[in-house]
Amino acid sequence: MKILTLNINSIRAHVESFLQILRSGEYDTIMVQELKVENASFPYNLFDEYGYSIKVFGQKSWNGVAIFSKNSIEDVVCGIPGYTDINARFMECVIDGRIRLINVYMPNGESIDSPKFPYKLEWMRAFTNYIAQYLNSEESVIIGGDFNIAINDNDIWKPQNYIGSSISAPAAREIMQSWLDAGWTDTWRLLHPDDIDYTWYGYRGGDTVGKKQGLRLDYFLCNKNAIKIVKNCEIDISPRLAPKPTDHCGLVITTR
Repeated sequence: MKILTLNINSIRAHVESFLQILRSGEYDTIMVQELKVENASFPYNLFDEYGYSIKVFGQKSWNGVAIFSKNSIEDVVCGIPGYTDINARFMECVIDGRIRLINVYMPNGESIDSPKFPYKLEWMRAFTNYIAQYLNSEESVIIGGDFNIAINDNDIWKPQNYIGSSISAPAAREIMQSWLDAGWTDTWRLLHPDDIDYTWYGYRGGDTVGKKQGLRLDYFLCNKNAIKIVKNCEIDISPRLAPKPTDHCGLVITTR
């Protein structure tokens, strides 16, 4: 199974580049974040001809996640169970009866001094508690999406520029590191231990892609059973190079 995760930064604003992805037929399942549209306004009709089932957890103007799949999408859960959140950031499902996917758009938090930063940490702690049940599960469980964290300084093109930013904040990194320490696998890093590469390039600053001025914010984390079936995990820069691009690259995982 070939799975893409992509922060689209508005499904309506970047629909043409997203349609190119669907037309390629390359992916069995696509996990999308930052839809910026509520369920009732989601443009389902634009995607009818491409053979994907679609599940959407939307929100007006902000956030929102969706899953497109050529296989069955079952046991859909929207929002972290047991955690009250007004924002659409979490969708869990079972694909083709054999892989449990958790699609996340984690809070940004802006800066460590922002009033939004405590919410980022609170959300991450709730997520920590929830995913603990899946680490040693007999199911293959894959968490994917935009984590809004660069886990290490080598995931930031110029770390000193991000001192005080929420994406490199020690408190946020500590929570994410606890997932890795427990046994979840940062799949891209496992397969690319010495590589420096990024999944996000800002719009400001000229040719940030060409100048390699980016951040690694998007991840696939695998539980102990899922990592056994992974064949590869690669960054796909093409969505960021589209004529009207999102600011994220795609991240692709392929399983046996």
